[in-house]
Amino acid sequence: MSEHEILISGAGPTGLMLAGELALAGIDVALVEQRSTMAVAGRRAGGLHARSLEVLDQRGIVDRFLAEGQTYPNVGFHVALDISDFPTRHNYLLALRQERIERLLADWVEELGVPVHRGTEVLDIVEDETGVGVATAQGKTLRAGWLVGCDGGRSTVRKSAGIDFPGWDASTSWLIAEVSMREQPVLGFHETALGRHAMARLDDGETVGVVLAGQDPRAGGEPSLREFAVALKAAYGTDFGVHAPGFLSRFSDAARQAQDYRKGRVLLAGDAAHIHSPMGGQGLNLGLQDAVNLGWKLARVARGMSPETLLDTYQAERHPVAARVLKNTMAQGVLRYPGERTAVLGDFVSELLAMEEPRRHFAAMMSGLDIRYGLGEGHPLLGHRMPDLDITIDGSPARVFTLLRDAQPVLLNFGRQVAVDRWADRIKQVEARFEGVCQLPVIGAVDMPAAVLIRPDGHVAWAGDGAGLPAVLDAWFDRPLG
Repeated sequence: MSEHEILISGAGPTGLMLAGELALAGIDVALVEQRSTMAVAGRRAGGLHARSLEVLDQRGIVDRFLAEGQTYPNVGFHVALDISDFPTRHNYLLALRQERIERLLADWVEELGVPVHRGTEVLDIVEDETGVGVATAQGKTLRAGWLVGCDGGRSTVRKSAGIDFPGWDASTSWLIAEVSMREQPVLGFHETALGRHAMARLDDGETVGVVLAGQDPRAGGEPSLREFAVALKAAYGTDFGVHAPGFLSRFSDAARQAQDYRKGRVLLAGDAAHIHSPMGGQGLNLGLQDAVNLGWKLARVARGMSPETLLDTYQAERHPVAARVLKNTMAQGVLRYPGERTAVLGDFVSELLAMEEPRRHFAAMMSGLDIRYGLGEGHPLLGHRMPDLDITIDGSPARVFTLLRDAQPVLLNFGRQVAVDRWADRIKQVEARFEGVCQLPVIGAVDMPAAVLIRPDGHVAWAGDGAGLPAVLDAWFDRPLG
């Protein structure tokens, strides 16, 4: 039997990010992945939004991703929305395919010494008072104090734990493929009564990537080449002599969210906790940010440094974020419905988004830069992600994000020292100077407080001159009684 403090089922982007976060906290964590290799079928997700890039920057690895992707100044909600004026170092979308994102995260996780059990399929789980046992199809038995399901929309962990997955059934679906064609493809977008279809040449100059809209929402399983050819002819009037498929799949606009992100010693993150259509490219990013929110909390609980109630904040903070993504993807899907009436609605939405304030509002939502956790009333920074300010420490220039490399909480004092007394061994205290203007997306310039308490995930837990800080430190970083 293989035993670990924490076991993660699924070595996709969410699972890998979570493994890295736990390893930084010194946790004995391992990954279980059904795929025997890192190959990802098809092109899948294709980009990292601004907040995800900030998260990677906080851990000191963003340059690895920037070196291999292409930056674009826009995010999308029905129309392209410019974010190049947003107050962040990463005011762009980074186009980078999921397979490459996974490989870069896997390299980081390997450097941190996390074992990955590949070619291992989870069949069932059994929880008791001290941990979770995992049975696999390969006959291996694994055990851990905690299990996190990062195993996708059809999550075995979620189903085995008996966690409900309510939501909206699919109203339509798409076929997606990478194929060869004997006839010349029709590149670009193509509108029909079924919806908007698309074709593009892939990097090899020969293979054609195809997306076909308006398919049967009840269809399941992997599509056949015959089904794809029939759908291609319905959309374009010919099947283009399609052959030699390298990849065939389907996706829908079904939107579901786990009722509970935690049940006992079992937790969910990424697609195991929420599914939705790929409108706006938000799914992978949502999972990465789930992992960064959960990682430091689960590490503290697993090590007995915080009570289990700390894990309640994971669902309290991340469930509303995912619920909003489900709604905005459904709204974008409605704007894609074929028909003249929908087109009229789209014209009005485009007119609205051309205005400055709606543009900022929707662009911040799509990029993840507007996320604010409900930590109560107080300074405008409270609950928001801490901006990566240029500061001075001991007379030398520095950045706020460099203080978060080891995923530890930081108390940042700006000219007025705020003591942390009995929490000193749990909080990194930094004396700094800041002479610029602190700005938040949408909100604008905010006054800089005397001190800021930054959680390991980069969000502000407290900001002020000292009042109320002990209670906040007790809530987030005190050791449990007993």
